[in-house]
Amino acid sequence: MTNLLSIADLGREGIEELMGLTDNMVEVSNRAMPKVPALKGRTVVSLFFEDSTRTRVSFETAAKRLSADTMTFSVSTSSVKKGESVRDTIETIEAMGIDAFVVRHRSAGVPWQIARWSDAAIINAGDGWHEHPTQALLDCYTIRTHLGGLEGRRIAIVGDIKHSRVARSDCLAFTALGAEVTLVAPPTLLPPSLEGWPVKVSHDLDAVLPWVDVVYLLRMQRERMNEALLPSLREYTARYGLTARRAAKLGAEALVMHPGPMNRGVEIAAEVADLPRSVITEQVRNGVAVRMAVLYRLIGPGADLPRLAPDERSRDGGRDRDDRPETETETEAPTGVDRGGASRD
Repeated sequence: MTNLLSIADLGREGIEELMGLTDNMVEVSNRAMPKVPALKGRTVVSLFFEDSTRTRVSFETAAKRLSADTMTFSVSTSSVKKGESVRDTIETIEAMGIDAFVVRHRSAGVPWQIARWSDAAIINAGDGWHEHPTQALLDCYTIRTHLGGLEGRRIAIVGDIKHSRVARSDCLAFTALGAEVTLVAPPTLLPPSLEGWPVKVSHDLDAVLPWVDVVYLLRMQRERMNEALLPSLREYTARYGLTARRAAKLGAEALVMHPGPMNRGVEIAAEVADLPRSVITEQVRNGVAVRMAVLYRLIGPGADLPRLAPDERSRDGGRDRDDRPETETETEAPTGVDRGGASRD
């Protein structure tokens, strides 16, 4: 794997491999000093053409915990404002010597185009309405942590499906791991065609809630709407909001999830967001470990992963790694993974 553009790039086997690697990255993150030298000397660039808090900061934290250098690209202060094209921007930054681009763009397909222009690893951090693969991976990991796996689990994705890249990636990932997915939304908030989507559809949230293992809520993406798709937010909340009354219909072990940012009082009641069954903050925490795994898999030493030491000291008495002969240097990786020497494709 040289890029992560879509969940379809992974399939079930690839998703499960990253889940296993994430287990080790969680162990790293739980240490008193959550930093290892696995990507020392590598450079990761956050290239965000849209506003972001969670995803951008999560990727930067992940890169730093692996000791990679990070660069942050801000459109508002870049030459894009002077008319520079995306291609020229990519080629300019790549000329500085970088290993990975984390790309978010308002237009679908841009990460694929960048992958044609660049030899660096490309990670899709969200392209238009299309996909957001690392969000789907962290969602799978969170469900796996609580429910033991997704095989046979029933998941309802509720809300603005039409404009949601998260919904598309989640449907691919959840069903690849054996879950049964139901989309719950008014007709105006569903895609024009669901051909090829391995899902069921319902317009009645109350009928779906008692039998699901996970209810996954999406916000109304009003910034992407060019027309009035609902009479009012109040009516939407009345029919599709997860109120305290509706949350009481859920099974004892059912989870409440949301990719953020939440609109409390619209798709989710404030008191429901704070229930013990709500794992929204845990999704954010798991996102760092998942993105550590993705970065390590793409620009680390390869699939045969060596061990990560608890600290950055070398085995030869403390000499700096940069001072050691090339044949003597060892890259270390998370506990519990076999040592190997494969290099990135």
